[in-house]
Amino acid sequence: MSTGAELPKGLHRIIQLPSPELGELWDSIVLDQAIKDQLIGQAIINFTVRQSVSRSVLPLHGTVLLVGEPGTGKTSLARGLAHKTAECFSGASFRLLEVDPHALGSAMMGKTQKAVSDLFGQTIAESALTGPTIVLLDEVETLAADRSKLSLSANPVDVHRATDAVLVQLDLLAETHKNLLFIATSNFPQAVDEAFTSRCDLVLEVPPPNLKACEQILTLCLKGMGKQFAAMAKLPQTAGFDAVANEVHGLDGRAIRKVVASALTLRKQVAMNPNELSMADLTKAAKAAKAVRAKGTKR
Repeated sequence: MSTGAELPKGLHRIIQLPSPELGELWDSIVLDQAIKDQLIGQAIINFTVRQSVSRSVLPLHGTVLLVGEPGTGKTSLARGLAHKTAECFSGASFRLLEVDPHALGSAMMGKTQKAVSDLFGQTIAESALTGPTIVLLDEVETLAADRSKLSLSANPVDVHRATDAVLVQLDLLAETHKNLLFIATSNFPQAVDEAFTSRCDLVLEVPPPNLKACEQILTLCLKGMGKQFAAMAKLPQTAGFDAVANEVHGLDGRAIRKVVASALTLRKQVAMNPNELSMADLTKAAKAAKAVRAKGTKR
C-alpha cells in the first residue's frame, strides 16, 4: 500500500490486491446478497468477456456507478468489490487506485482539465499497462458535474472542461485498456453528468438498510466490540434487543454503528468499562440519533 507525497497528483493511495483488509470491509456491508453477486458478476465480465468481444457488439466502458444516501456503505462496498474481483483471478496481480478528486481542482485556468487528463491518460493508463487495475472514483460528481445544471457565470469554465476531460479519457481508455475497471460512487446522482452515467455499464442503487439489515448491523457491531469487551457480545441475545433494533431502523449503517459509540459515552462508568453498556444506553443513543436525523430531514 502506498500513500502520501510519493503518489502522483490526484491519487489518494494504491493498494495491492487481493487485500484481506478490504475483504473485511466487503463482509461488513449488510446488503442483499443478490446485489453483491451482481456487482461481482459485472466486475468479472469486465476482465473476461470484455477482453474478447468487440465494443460494436457489447459497448462496455468498464465503469460501474454506485449511488445512494450517505452512510449506506458505497465506498466500502467499492473497495471490497476490488478485493473480491482480484480474488476471482488467482495469480493475477491486481491493484486498486483510489482517486482524490479534490486534489485535482485548481484556480488557474486550464489546470484542472490538464490534471484530470494527466491522471487518466498517464497515471491510470500506465498502471493498466503493468496489470489489471481497478480505479475508485469516490464522489464522482466532483469530477463529472452535470454540465446542464452549471452556469458559466457562477461556475469556472474549468469545471465544464474537467467533465469534458473525464468523458474523453474514459472513451480513450475503454478502447485502449480493457483491463481497467472504474468503480464510481455518488451521494448525489442527480449532480452527475448524464454523459458519464450513459457510459456506465451498471448503475446500481445501494439502498438504506431494512429492519432485518439494521438488526444485523447492530449485532455485527456489538459482537465486533465483544472481541475486546466480552459482555457487549452478549447484548444481541439480551431481552430488549429487538426494541433497540426497531429504534435504529431508519438510520444508515454508519449511523447505527455510531449509535453504539454514542451509547458508550452516556455514562462515566460505561466509558470507563464498556462491559457495563446496557440496553437502556443503546435505546437512549438510538432515540437521540433518530431525533437529529428527523431535524435534518425537516430542513
